[in-house]
Amino acid sequence: MTSSPSTLTMRAVQLSAPGPVDNLRPVTLPLPPERDGWVRIRVEAFGLNRSELKLRLGVSVGVSFPRVPGIEAVGTVDAAPPGSGLLPGQKVVAMMGDMGRTYDGGYAEYTSVPLAQVIPVDTELPWEVLGALPEMVQTAYGSLTVGLDLKPGQSLLIRGGTSSVGLAAAALARWRGATVLSTTRRPDRLASLKERGVDHPLLDTGEVAPAVRELYPDGVDAALDLVGTPTLPDTLRAVRVHGTACFSGSLSNQWTVQDFSPNEYLPRGVRLAGYFGDATDLPRETFQEILDAVAAGRLSFPVDHVYDGLDQVRRAHDDMEHNRATGKLVVRVRHGRPRA
Repeated sequence: MTSSPSTLTMRAVQLSAPGPVDNLRPVTLPLPPERDGWVRIRVEAFGLNRSELKLRLGVSVGVSFPRVPGIEAVGTVDAAPPGSGLLPGQKVVAMMGDMGRTYDGGYAEYTSVPLAQVIPVDTELPWEVLGALPEMVQTAYGSLTVGLDLKPGQSLLIRGGTSSVGLAAAALARWRGATVLSTTRRPDRLASLKERGVDHPLLDTGEVAPAVRELYPDGVDAALDLVGTPTLPDTLRAVRVHGTACFSGSLSNQWTVQDFSPNEYLPRGVRLAGYFGDATDLPRETFQEILDAVAAGRLSFPVDHVYDGLDQVRRAHDDMEHNRATGKLVVRVRHGRPRA
């Protein structure tokens, strides 16, 4: 007798409550049921993200526990709603929305997400390479386009340059014809930025505007701040009049500007934008073009480490928390048969 999907189970990693890495626990859960408007995905890999670290540390709001984290996943369609255009076995990526927050996310053998969060892809890239890309590329691409409207030939400062999004933004900006200045707090990482195609690696001592102004006396055209509110005033001082700074991340875990006074905080004539996005901000055609460029060797994104199996999620989170990586951390999912 064959088990029905509702009685089948899968392996996942569940966060029992905010706290230490040991709160990420391997569990057995029911296979997500088929739902109207939702796509069930057989997960092959997923990347780790700072927002998942903040979830574990208790910084995120509006989350119920226990919860399977994970704001992105790549794999194949296991079940899709009629009329979606998706077929079983088709390769897809899923990201953002409320994945891993109000419903279970990608740290599992299977995940179910709303159709709007799914992008079909046509690629032969290895799963661990594809798994690094969705959220990282979406945030970098959205920051450069929606946030900064970056044009070929312009100059771009990236604050937090050795983060996965910082490195992805540098790669995309160079690919789009911009000149890139990028920062790191560690002298030993300056060479790796240069190797990644950054035109001007800069050591971040807490203040980089003077060094930027030595290279660009009038200031850069655009700046992407991924560190947060502690560095944002100095980042703004590095931007030219009528240039734009975009606040897209908070590696510092500080999101709020205390006692904000616009005339004191914002340099004269410098624009400040913010970016936070969704899967819909990354058009399918654009993402496919990026995948094709990666496959052809015209574009590359940094993967620091690939962890083999869900049992390695705790180790991966510990590495992320203690900033041991330069580039993306990816977990490759190893499947057994769904169990009754």
